[in-house]
Amino acid sequence: MTIAIRFLEDPFEAERWLIRPRHLPTELPGPVRERIRDVFGEDLSALQVVERILQAVRERGDEALRQFTLAFDGCLIEDLRVSDEEFARTHDAVSADVLEALRFARERIERFHRRTLRHSWIEFDREGALGQLIRPVERVGIYVPGGRAPLPSSLLMTAIPAQIAGVRDIVVCTPPGRDGRVAPVILAAADMLGIRTVFKVGGAQAIAAMAFGTATIPKVDIVAGPGNLFVVLAKRLVYGEVGIDQLPGPTETLLIADETANPVLCAADLLAQAEHDPLASAILITTSRSVAERTIAELSRQLAHLARAEVARSSLEQNGAIILVPDLERAFDLANRFAPEHLCLLIREPWRYIDRVRNAGGVFLGEASPEVIGDYTAGPSHVMPTGGTARFASPVTVDTFLKITSLVAVAPGALDLLGQPAMRLAYAEGLQAHAAAIEQRLERLPPE
Repeated sequence: MTIAIRFLEDPFEAERWLIRPRHLPTELPGPVRERIRDVFGEDLSALQVVERILQAVRERGDEALRQFTLAFDGCLIEDLRVSDEEFARTHDAVSADVLEALRFARERIERFHRRTLRHSWIEFDREGALGQLIRPVERVGIYVPGGRAPLPSSLLMTAIPAQIAGVRDIVVCTPPGRDGRVAPVILAAADMLGIRTVFKVGGAQAIAAMAFGTATIPKVDIVAGPGNLFVVLAKRLVYGEVGIDQLPGPTETLLIADETANPVLCAADLLAQAEHDPLASAILITTSRSVAERTIAELSRQLAHLARAEVARSSLEQNGAIILVPDLERAFDLANRFAPEHLCLLIREPWRYIDRVRNAGGVFLGEASPEVIGDYTAGPSHVMPTGGTARFASPVTVDTFLKITSLVAVAPGALDLLGQPAMRLAYAEGLQAHAAAIEQRLERLPPE
């Protein structure tokens, strides 16, 4: 099985291609368009579909959720909440090996995020006191992709940081299968984390339910978790009504490889990313023509053995690339311009170059550190910024679920010291009442 992946040698062409706009897709597949016509009676864009769903859920609540679940998931759900009986059947349906793997991943993720937890602080001095109150939000809603591709790892990667932050109430929404049941492996992960508030709702309607609240699903403060185009658009539209973790688009991996890199491993890493989605980006930047050419040959060889070969091939041919550069300095410059979700350093002494990394969601150092370990068992959340947003955004962490409240207490004896320059600035801004609020205190409050 051969593959026609893009091969770029011209530095300007490579740069133009890498920094091209990476927007959410607007063209919907034929079967999706047909389903939209069946449900809404007309052709609609993805954005229009999401707007209709949000309005319906806001106005009709659970009734709309059941309607859309029947229309899009093919099952009629009377009780939207997963019952205790369904949880009880979970462990019989999930192998002991998978349960042990979930426990191992949970321990690793917990260990990492505990090290990042911040605490409130107050500092007293002659001028008074300054500080921060660091508090978790009260309720978080987590979306977990399900259906044909259940992702219990995404539940672990979002729920655990929220729990360590101190969030008291976690709500999970995930789409049911055609049998009306949630994937047992997702319920097993939820049960392991002590989460029993799980609802059989997927898509944009799940985001709407958590953002607005319904008779059955409580309104949350933050909606988190990855999803498809409709889920991402819904998160974008409800932002402000609730907080969101981020707007994850198609996943990305960029490899930097020198002449020491093993082409077999380069190809394996590219394919691991490409099999996610035809819209995924899997890119190799290398200083070695030999590594580039041998990686291309390996891609064709390994592709022939993949169950998701057509998905991977489409991804590599549409959004993949092999880029040849003269040196590692140029490789890191291009990588920083692209700002990938995942940056993998398959080079000699990768730690020497860590200071060159400015924009990336996560960095994986050395051939023994494949990105897929980060998907499951490394520790940091695999929910990372995509689409170039690593220039200004961060992965999901404990901080995602924390609020900061500033504390200010001015000592009476310091009011003049702080107040006089504050009044001058207030008058400079034309805000007389601001200045008066200080002046009145200076006249009436006795100095310490």
